[in-house]
Amino acid sequence: MRSYVCTRCSNLLELVKDGPVSRSGLYGEVGQPGVWRFRKALPLEAEVKAVSLSEGGTPLVLVSRVAAKVGLKWLYVKNEGQNPSGSFKDRGMTVSVTRAVQGGAKLLVCASTGNTAASMAAYAARAGVTAMVTVPAGKVASGKLAQVYAYGAKMIRVEGDFDAALQITLKAASEIKELSVMNSINPYRIEGQKTNAYEIFEQLGYKVPDYVVLPVGNAGNISAIWKGFKELKEWGISSSLPHMVGVQAAGAQPIVEAFEHGRDSVRAVQPKTIASAINIGNPASWKKALVALRDSKGIALAVTDEETIAARMELASTEGIFVEPASAVPLAALKKLKGKIEKDATVVCICTGNGLKDQESVKVQLDSTPLVATPEQLVSLLAKTA
Repeated sequence: MRSYVCTRCSNLLELVKDGPVSRSGLYGEVGQPGVWRFRKALPLEAEVKAVSLSEGGTPLVLVSRVAAKVGLKWLYVKNEGQNPSGSFKDRGMTVSVTRAVQGGAKLLVCASTGNTAASMAAYAARAGVTAMVTVPAGKVASGKLAQVYAYGAKMIRVEGDFDAALQITLKAASEIKELSVMNSINPYRIEGQKTNAYEIFEQLGYKVPDYVVLPVGNAGNISAIWKGFKELKEWGISSSLPHMVGVQAAGAQPIVEAFEHGRDSVRAVQPKTIASAINIGNPASWKKALVALRDSKGIALAVTDEETIAARMELASTEGIFVEPASAVPLAALKKLKGKIEKDATVVCICTGNGLKDQESVKVQLDSTPLVATPEQLVSLLAKTA
């Protein structure tokens, strides 16, 4: 197994692309849009065959009704739930699995709260290699578990939370050859996920948004998207940078607390939130997340489960976009930030996962729906609705 930690500073490794990439070089690739369109910005040999499911190229949707409710004019949702396995994880997984297969890996492993497991299982199946995932027992949405089984991965439940699953997974993986860890500590994951920034810039007419708001769990994604925007500026493609807004659940907010108190380390917590995708109390990429928040002059805040579910239902019922609970925390955060972000600012919310992955939180509403047996009863109900 490769080491993903620097032996000198103990920080997670970060890959650097040699030389600048021009705007025409970055966006001039002909073919299907997606992550591999940006191959010139990825630290892989040009001849490497990608393990791909046509990930990336997700829509950026203007959500005017929700925008009005949070006091904004230009609010967009980057709907990552439309990736092949239903989450943003596919962006990083296509690159990390491609690199792992190139290096001769026969077994891919990860610890997961669900989305990473589903994504890795899908790409392992695509590559024809074995996948093994560890998940915290009883704390992963059933839709994600179903995906893992369907893709043919081996699943092991772990007593405890995600942090316990990751710890024992990394320990076991260190003793096995021809194995690659696919968690976001793998720097190739970050390389794939940074392409989200490239897409947003292009979809906004080659403009950088004023704010990028996203959920924060293990904290790889906020650092990846920040890296993407920094590269655009370093290469002379853009002239500005966005403010990054990191949102955690109130029951799992170690990064928010560190940021608010000006600390240079996080204090691990016992996480508890309905937003299972970010139910992480000791995030591996916390250092990179704090750098992204501070260097971008950003904001970190937490939202309650009640605020999250309300935002999820509002986005679905007013804009037709159904997301998993973790994906709704950015919109819940914007309600708390109403009046603190300038009305004419361009704001992009990263909605990280499809709502069909996590349906448990809407089952109560489904169970309370009316039951009719005759046309007359249906007419009565329709009349009341009209």
